[in-house]
Amino acid sequence: MSSPALVTLDSVTALTPDGRSLFENLTLAFGRERTGLVGRNGVGKTTLARLILGEIEPAAGSLSVTGRVAALRQTLTPPPHASLAVVLGVDAAMAVLACIERGESRPGDLESADWLLPQRVEAALKRMGLAGFDLDRPALTLSGGQVTRAALAALLIAEPDFIVLDEPTNNLDSEARVAVADLLDGWAGGALVISHDRSLLRGMDRVVELSGLGARVYGGNYDFFAARKAEEVVAAERALEAAAHDLARVNRETQTAKERKDRSDAAGRRAKLRGDLPRIVLNARAGQAEVTSARLGRVAERLRDEARRDLEDARARVERVRRLSFELPPSGLPVGRQVLAFDEVGFAWSPETPVLAGLSFRLAGPERVALTGPNGSGKTTLIRLAMGDVEPTSGRVVRGVGAMVLDQRAALLNDGETLLANFRRLNPAADDNAAHAALAGFLFRNVTALKPAAALSGGERLRAALACVLMAARPPQLIILDEPTNHLDLDSIAAVESALAGYDGALIVASHDETFLDAIGVQREIALGSVA
Repeated sequence: MSSPALVTLDSVTALTPDGRSLFENLTLAFGRERTGLVGRNGVGKTTLARLILGEIEPAAGSLSVTGRVAALRQTLTPPPHASLAVVLGVDAAMAVLACIERGESRPGDLESADWLLPQRVEAALKRMGLAGFDLDRPALTLSGGQVTRAALAALLIAEPDFIVLDEPTNNLDSEARVAVADLLDGWAGGALVISHDRSLLRGMDRVVELSGLGARVYGGNYDFFAARKAEEVVAAERALEAAAHDLARVNRETQTAKERKDRSDAAGRRAKLRGDLPRIVLNARAGQAEVTSARLGRVAERLRDEARRDLEDARARVERVRRLSFELPPSGLPVGRQVLAFDEVGFAWSPETPVLAGLSFRLAGPERVALTGPNGSGKTTLIRLAMGDVEPTSGRVVRGVGAMVLDQRAALLNDGETLLANFRRLNPAADDNAAHAALAGFLFRNVTALKPAAALSGGERLRAALACVLMAARPPQLIILDEPTNHLDLDSIAAVESALAGYDGALIVASHDETFLDAIGVQREIALGSVA
């Protein structure tokens, strides 16, 4: 038996600030289950979360919420001078208890005091790996992962009925990702998790896919959802093939009927010339032929229109389920060619703040290496050293081939240029047709290739940068990816995985997404330890 709904949307329509429709007539309910919300970038997932949290109102329809709702935000930045107690949301309530203990209570304090709060705070901090942390500790002294753990502890302390987590594992290291998964694993209330983290989505009770057509509910976790989506792709392609055959059949049958009618009309004209039949019979037949011809023409046109509509519907369905598809040009990297070498490399911004020390490794030929370690362990610094943006303070870096780095912001794109212009600038040998074809492989088709880079979402921006780099006449022989999946939707991640699996150059990938690393065939890892 399903649990009573905590959040109900009835025929809800949401618009962008400029009036564009994100989704219309959305009817959906959330109870005490863990729901993963997926969908292509820009379809309105975060807008749906904001509607549930009461931050915005629907353009049409109604939304009702039963119980208390809380959220874990994508970006967690504590206020200046805030303490851990402020991050946990318990500063005021703990202050009341402190006043009572000192005998300085004010009217109403005894009645409003949350006497069990200290025990809940202690239990929540312990569960989130922050046991023993002082509530007066300045939040600025917490690492990014610790801030996330504190925010998760705040949810445990508040005990809301329903929680909304918007991309909760973006920018988190592996340990913090585990903390998010652990929280959800033991959550007794309802949860809406907007995520493309497949490991996290495997812990969901159901997956909801949001699109411009509305929401589709899949009654299982990510693996169930992925299997159903694969079946939909096959079914859509079969429906497209059948619709194309139907249109061809209607055209053949229409042509056959027309030819039969033309032969009949020709026989009638010959009979008239021979004078075999009375004029009144010939005129009657001629009139009947005209009526029949008109009727057959209307029927034929109606059948053709129906067949064309079915074909267009089938094409649209294939377009909705189609993943990115492309083949990469060869990089020409020989097996055994030295790509990159670090010999006892150290780096420090100052003697008191070492980032890397004594780091040695070699990359040869088309190897695939994962760069792992907690946030703050020096992964970004290693990438900058590999690219020559900075030089080591000790040791030596040998760069053997041309390289390209793609970070989450896709800084290689010029915001003031269209996607087409960016591609032509980065690939000057490509003409407009080649550039359009390359961008179309990454779902930037026709006029979308003329969008300015500044108008792209984070996921679209990285996808466009990948198109510019991977679809070059000869891709770089070393590609360095810095957290490449953070802003990509599931379809784009799967497509990038497919492309990189066929790339014949070397890869260095800084990522905490183990599913992604497995899919692209990472062979070994360079593990960095925190120096904090």
